[in-house]
Amino acid sequence: MKLWKGWLVLSLWLMAICPVLAQDGVFCDSKGAGASSASPKINTALGCVPVKIDEFVTWLLPWMFGILGGISFMLMVYGFIQISTSGGDPKATQGAQETITSAITGLLFAIFGLFILRLIVQGILVIPGF
Repeated sequence: MKLWKGWLVLSLWLMAICPVLAQDGVFCDSKGAGASSASPKINTALGCVPVKIDEFVTWLLPWMFGILGGISFMLMVYGFIQISTSGGDPKATQGAQETITSAITGLLFAIFGLFILRLIVQGILVIPGF
């Protein structure tokens, strides 16, 4: 229970010192991305986020796959640590192998999902700007 209270206090503290900068009418103007430009971007805590949906998806995909790769890497490291600390216990070793296999399978599904998405959108449907 103390862990949840600690996370709550930490998240409230972070919200107090790191406000989100997205506000009405606050556009990024440093590179000509103001409200009147051809590709407006709004200023947020994550940087200048595109307003148009096709540019937003193009901006979001590298973030998502970077996070996905980091999570799968951490799961693989966790599985390897479980294997090394199992002490020869067959159940613990089997659980660790399943963790590693699941992390690799999830990463492969994401990579091939992106490949299939690009194949369909760019190769078959020929949607511009994706």
